[in-house]
Amino acid sequence: MPNSVSQRLIDRFLEMMAAERGASQNTLAAYRRDLESYAEGIADLKGAGPDDIRRHLEALEAQGLARSSAARKLSAIRQFHRFLHGDGLARDNPATAIDSPRAARPLPKMISQADVTALAEAARARVKAAKDRQLLKALRLLCLIELLYATGLRVSELVGLTVQAASAERDFILVKGKGGRERLVPVSATARSTLVDYLSALKKSGLAGSKWLFPSSGAAGHLTRQHFALELKALGREAGLDAAKLSPHVLRHGFASHLLEGGADLRAVQQMLGHADISTTQIYTHVQAERLREVVETHHPLAKKS
Repeated sequence: MPNSVSQRLIDRFLEMMAAERGASQNTLAAYRRDLESYAEGIADLKGAGPDDIRRHLEALEAQGLARSSAARKLSAIRQFHRFLHGDGLARDNPATAIDSPRAARPLPKMISQADVTALAEAARARVKAAKDRQLLKALRLLCLIELLYATGLRVSELVGLTVQAASAERDFILVKGKGGRERLVPVSATARSTLVDYLSALKKSGLAGSKWLFPSSGAAGHLTRQHFALELKALGREAGLDAAKLSPHVLRHGFASHLLEGGADLRAVQQMLGHADISTTQIYTHVQAERLREVVETHHPLAKKS
């Protein structure tokens, strides 16, 4: 554990991240872990130098940490030292002398349009077969899937939707994303119809008093992303899909990739996904390029091996 002085500096940094940048609890917890690990071998964080950061990165590499993970940890260290320097708590920022570990950005896991259709059909079959209390649960899962694939929301944004945000506009949903930034996301007619059916069932169940669109008796007051992920995998198995390759995030990727396949504008997809930087959205153009390469290598006569 870091010493008490270092711990107080880390706490001050995390308070700033929460108050000024609206960092989520998950982000704050990750930053705390990364910074406390970094601070363990340093007597005075305010006087830390580039060599202290390099030694920490070398130790992480010796542990077999992936470059992408090391880059994420270095990002936390950079922001921390920028905060110390900016608030006058340190004379300089040693992180400016450190280069980021270079790592190829992995292509996102994808799902085909046929698999999305199979998943939705399995969810609708559950609704048709459900009775009494199970009907609301089946409608909830169908609503979650159709909303996620129709809007590309982050899973945390989806399960944290309020009834007001989902029903204030007929053709849009108001989403509060990272950093407290709000955006309007269009909703398809199919997803909106399922949402209306789910809200009707929710009202009949007596659970409509909650502000959450997907209420739960848990501490958060709404369905957790972990519970949704488990339900999605179980449904995937029913649909004959590989559950190990299925997650809410994969459906979000499918939303973006399938839009671009259909000719959607990259900037429009960026706005719907809530990406602050278009370079994050451009990863989906690499997915399309990779698919085109595979098509050529598989079907072009001159590309076939003799």
